[in-house]
Amino acid sequence: MSMQNMGKFDEVIAILEKNNNNPSRLVPILQQIQDVYGYLPSDVLRFIALQLGLSESKVYGVVTFYAHFSLDPKGRNIIRMCNGTACHVKGGINVLEAIQKRLGLPNGKYTTDDLSFTIEIVSCLGCCGLAPVIVINDEVHGAITPAKAVELVDEIIKSESAKEVNA
Repeated sequence: MSMQNMGKFDEVIAILEKNNNNPSRLVPILQQIQDVYGYLPSDVLRFIALQLGLSESKVYGVVTFYAHFSLDPKGRNIIRMCNGTACHVKGGINVLEAIQKRLGLPNGKYTTDDLSFTIEIVSCLGCCGLAPVIVINDEVHGAITPAKAVELVDEIIKSESAKEVNA
């Protein structure tokens, strides 16, 4: 590994050291690393396997077993769309389609190219009485309509544009 690439792993090394390079702490190590990068880059996973004396397949097996982990970069704004029975029956798919259309995301693509937004479809958000429900950056929005969902996305876009102008 070149010295140039070593700098990239400084935070990973610190996390590994904080966890005593203990392979039995793989899940918390992966959680902490995902908190740093926003996802789990493949070169970092290979480095972790090497440092902990684990096979790459063992590390990837853990990453792919838990839905919380992501191998792909996620957007700064996470929109969780409930696909549970109540939300589905009350038109959740229309909300999802409106958000996808507003963000220019074709079917099957869930993160914008500029990494501003990621849509995650989840089985249930536990807010069935508020169906249909979306959660944007940990804020719950119940009885959501396609128009209201697009309005919320537009507010975030406007807010981010204002931050960029003032920066």
